[in-house]
Amino acid sequence: MKPRRIRHQFLLEFELSEKLDKLSRDPSTTKSAIVAKAVEAFIERRGENELDQRYGVRLDRLSRDLAHVRRDAEMTMESLALFIRFSITLHAHTPAPDRVTQAIGQERFDKFVEQVGRQIASGKRSLDKGNGGGGEG
Repeated sequence: MKPRRIRHQFLLEFELSEKLDKLSRDPSTTKSAIVAKAVEAFIERRGENELDQRYGVRLDRLSRDLAHVRRDAEMTMESLALFIRFSITLHAHTPAPDRVTQAIGQERFDKFVEQVGRQIASGKRSLDKGNGGGGEG
């Protein structure tokens, strides 16, 4: 069963009509098919523009926010890398730790991990202004 078609009548400028005639010379197509495709493409493009207008501003803002998050993450990773390099350099010539020293180090690390968890859970950040640059622990 063929889709139902509705007859339309409209006027075209002479030059546009000439172009349509040239396109429809191919025996595999008709003027109706060409006009139908053109109308469909126009309507779809218009819909895309409406979507762009509706969501474009939000998507642009989200893209900027994501770029800031990416930048902040890169700065954090760079800071951590520099701190680790500094720490390794500073402690490069210390003797190998014994069991007591290792236990103290593990305890300090566990406290550090707990503190980070508390900071994240509370929403506080150590680098925020007015936070005193640190916290408990």
